[in-house]
Amino acid sequence: MPVEVQELACREGRIGLLTLNSPKTLNALTADMVDQAQSALDQWADDSRICLVLLRGNGDRAFCAGGNIRALYDDMTSDSNSDSARQFFTREYRLNYSLHRFPKPVINVAQGIIMGGGMGLMSGCRYRLVTPDVTLAMPEISIGLFPDVGASWFLNRLPGRLGLFMGLTGARLNVTDTLRVGLADMIIEPGQTDTLLAKLQDERWRGEPAADDNRLFRLLNQIEALDYRALPSGHLEQHEQRIAKLTAGTELPAVVEQLLTSESDDPWWQNCIQTLRNGCPVTAWLVWHQLRKGQQMSLKDIFRMELAMAMECIRQPDLSEGIRARMVDKDQSPKWAYSTVADVPNEVIERFFQPEWDDQTDPMGLE
Repeated sequence: MPVEVQELACREGRIGLLTLNSPKTLNALTADMVDQAQSALDQWADDSRICLVLLRGNGDRAFCAGGNIRALYDDMTSDSNSDSARQFFTREYRLNYSLHRFPKPVINVAQGIIMGGGMGLMSGCRYRLVTPDVTLAMPEISIGLFPDVGASWFLNRLPGRLGLFMGLTGARLNVTDTLRVGLADMIIEPGQTDTLLAKLQDERWRGEPAADDNRLFRLLNQIEALDYRALPSGHLEQHEQRIAKLTAGTELPAVVEQLLTSESDDPWWQNCIQTLRNGCPVTAWLVWHQLRKGQQMSLKDIFRMELAMAMECIRQPDLSEGIRARMVDKDQSPKWAYSTVADVPNEVIERFFQPEWDDQTDPMGLE
């Protein structure tokens, strides 16, 4: 099964354990995986025996590398499956919203690559535990999508304009960066996951969310902490002031130009700027607007806005072209609809922010 669903008995109560189980694809999400995880969460939300949920990924290389964009490409370019891509996004968004609003504590233990949809899953969890080898990123600008599944929420909560920088450049954060900006709560060694599960099973869970959450918080704080001095140096610490300065403008074309003309001997910075240079100009505008609009939105309205954006991405040519260039033909030379950010008409971007769904029209059925 692409998602392994287990219920673990404790001294009292039970733990729901979800394991993304497609290590060969870096646990990239498919429609079947989303549906299986959603079905388990729906059942556990109403099951008084389930007191906690733990979400993890199988394999050493990744918790989740995002959505399976090759499968998405096949759906988008097949006449017989023209609706499949829209259904995938709709169900993926509902799953992520379910995690954010789940009525019981949810723990995420994540290792290796955590990108795109993986970041969405992780950010919806109450407790986010990572191993020292993690790499976090929202690299959608490379394929003509946008930072989705709630990124308008969690990127806006990063210091300064780091969220904008991550969306424009696909910047890859290491474990030190991740803790520095609050995208994870604590670090554990890879071998500690089984130890953690054993400790959780040795507890008495009451089925009272507030009391169980308090007990869980105390238990997690008892886990032996890593020596943070042994962790790799962070990238952000070296570049935070530069990022703040270069992204401080009020016009996107000027911000992009400032970033593109910046100079640094740091390969990390050079990779960030090269990603922006080769990225989709429409995506840059989507990042700019989604973060600005998201500042004044509820979580529910953010998910509705982003789903409408995703639906428009399916209709526009850049997403299929970006996936073709990166994952199908692998020529790494996407031919974007517009050459530069300055070339993109306002009316093109406006299409991505319609319709404005409400409780009656929302295809996700959010409550």
